Amino acid sequence: MLKLRLSRGGTKKRPVYKVVVADSRFARDGRFIEKVGFFNPLLPKDKKERVGLEAERIKYWLGQGAKPTTRVARILGENELMPMPVNGNNPNKAIPKKERNKKEEDKTEAPKADAAPAAEAPKEEKKIV
Repeated sequence: MLKLRLSRGGTKKRPVYKVVVADSRFARDGRFIEKVGFFNPLLPKDKKERVGLEAERIKYWLGQGAKPTTRVARILGENELMPMPVNGNNPNKAIPKKERNKKEEDKTEAPKADAAPAAEAPKEEKKIV
C-alpha cells in the first residue's frame, strides 16, 4: 500500500521532515518512491518556509490510491490540497497515566457489582394464577 508520510531528517533535537511517497512496508526513513515536499516544525506557523509541497505530484499520487498519514493529511488540509480531516477524540490523553489506570479499574469493578443483582432477578419465578 502506498502512503504519503513524513521521513525524518535533520540533526538531534532539530528535526526537518520530507513528505514522501513510500510503500507502507518500508522503514520510516528508508526507501521511498518520490519526495513531494518538506515540513519544518521548528518554524512559526505563519511562515511560508514551514511547509513546501508539490501540489501536482501530490494530487497525482492521491489519484493513484496513496493514503496520507494523519499528520500529512492535516498538512494537506491546511494547504487545501484535500479536505481537512476531522479531529480525533482522545479525552484520556490529558489525564496522567497513573490516574487513568485507577479510573479503568473503577470501571471494571462497577459493572461486576451491577451484574450480580441483574443475574439474581431472573431466578425469581412468577406465579401464574
